[in-house]
Amino acid sequence: MKIYTSTKNIPGLEDLSLTERMALLEAASRRMPIPEKTLLNILKLFVIVPVFYLVLQTAQNWWSLVWAALILLLYPLFVKPLQYSLSVKYLPKQIKKDDE
Repeated sequence: MKIYTSTKNIPGLEDLSLTERMALLEAASRRMPIPEKTLLNILKLFVIVPVFYLVLQTAQNWWSLVWAALILLLYPLFVKPLQYSLSVKYLPKQIKKDDE
């Protein structure tokens, strides 16, 4: 499985606008079967659960709040490439712009 860090790197979506790319990827993610959606949601949980743990640790160590904020800021860097990579195989085979 190839990891796509940007929607511009996905084959067939390079020439589309950002809104068109996001709409196609959203439709593709809805076509994902339940096991793959479950896998994606479990991976998201692996990123979010440490945030809650660190927030609970603030009574003992205030620096844990900084680490929790850092994880939340970096959340899209971990999750979005996984979501794009899992969704790309459910994109339509022929992606054309209007009147081409």
